[in-house]
Amino acid sequence: MRSRLFTGLLLAVALAFSPNAHADDPKVITKIAFGSCVDQDKPVPIFDTMAAAKPELLLMIGDNMYADLDKKLKVTPDVIRDKYQQMAKVPGFIKLKATCPMLGTWDDHDYGRNDAGAEWEHKDAAQKEFHDFFGTPKDDPRRTQKGIYHAEIYGTPGKRVQVILLDTRYFRSPLKKLPFDPKTRIAAYIPNTDPDATMLGADQWKWLETQLKKPAEVRLLVSSIQVVSDEHPFEKWTTIPKEREKLYALLNSTGANGVIVLSGDRHLADISVDTKSIGYPLYDITSSGFNQASKNWRAPEPNAKRVAGMPYGDNFGFITIDWSGDDPRVGVQIRDEDGDATCGFKVRLSTLKGNGPVVAVKLPDGILSPADAAKKVGETVKVQFVVQSVGGKANLYLNTSKDFRAKDNFAVVLPVKLQTGAWAKAGADTFVGKTVRATGKIEVNKSGSVQLEIAEEKALEIVKE
Repeated sequence: MRSRLFTGLLLAVALAFSPNAHADDPKVITKIAFGSCVDQDKPVPIFDTMAAAKPELLLMIGDNMYADLDKKLKVTPDVIRDKYQQMAKVPGFIKLKATCPMLGTWDDHDYGRNDAGAEWEHKDAAQKEFHDFFGTPKDDPRRTQKGIYHAEIYGTPGKRVQVILLDTRYFRSPLKKLPFDPKTRIAAYIPNTDPDATMLGADQWKWLETQLKKPAEVRLLVSSIQVVSDEHPFEKWTTIPKEREKLYALLNSTGANGVIVLSGDRHLADISVDTKSIGYPLYDITSSGFNQASKNWRAPEPNAKRVAGMPYGDNFGFITIDWSGDDPRVGVQIRDEDGDATCGFKVRLSTLKGNGPVVAVKLPDGILSPADAAKKVGETVKVQFVVQSVGGKANLYLNTSKDFRAKDNFAVVLPVKLQTGAWAKAGADTFVGKTVRATGKIEVNKSGSVQLEIAEEKALEIVKE
């Protein structure tokens, strides 16, 4: 027994000091700097400004150098290595890197070619140079993994920050583009609707699902390209639209709370929010670039989901987290070269919570889930679900989502004239958190949402489970 115990202790010690072993960092994080797009051949004064802000974590979220700006120079692994080495010698970067830990992912220009995806011939060599630049240990499993996706968790229970760094290059399918337009001087991307097209690849999708199921209070989902903004003609998640739908579905099915997207690429700063897709506001904060943003005034790009922005001027993002109290608050700012906040927002963690993970429930024969019932417009069906919220002042709307505006919300309508008998004093307390079963005709209301309005009192019941 003593021999087994001694062997176990030796193994524990060996794992603790093995470069391959990973333990979450217990340090509680309160200040995070992030951004993208830095040309290593130009001055980068914003690095000194960032260092002065004393972040506890630095996130480099793509185009961490530019390997392909010289059109006369063919990009090779040697060129990629040389450009990283130039970046590593930038005085401001040396100073910034010394202030705090650093994590990163890549975008197209440090990957090696503008807008490149899975087809890039030097992607494996580029991955090696990426890891060398970021100091990934030589025997770390990420060195042999295909793609550079990675995640870390900082802090202790109740104060955890999870950083999920996506790789939107290594596996990404080809994009579709219109011919060059001499008037706009661009060749706009159009959606690739091929059902087999992918942004992340099968292995990374499986890994992401695992990460989203880990406990954390704040989740920074780092994507080198924009997720929420979908109107401009350049690279974004909706260039492969089914992949963004898949991302939103995964956030819903895992019940991942506290998600905030960080993105780069666009040589501008944007704060966008989607209020309908995942049951709580999904913010996408774009910070770009460290020295690549337009220096002159320019009009903002089209973006109906923008709540604030900085369409020109070098910038970086800065996150602060106030863990005190029962409801911690996250502050997000876009800061300029002088360190001044140009825009931002604050949000309580209680706001960044959805309905929880979707749990499959086996329903009795003849009874439909809301998703299946929504496909039966015009038909009379029987539906069952757990009520997440109740709205309405006269008629009561029993909703499948906490946010009745969510595009996939399904509502059972209890008309005021039927609020008699068992429903004479019905309200939110009567239904929220309860499983209801209702029979009626499926209709689409004026706002485009699907609903079922009961026609008699007995057509609605609370199921005892």
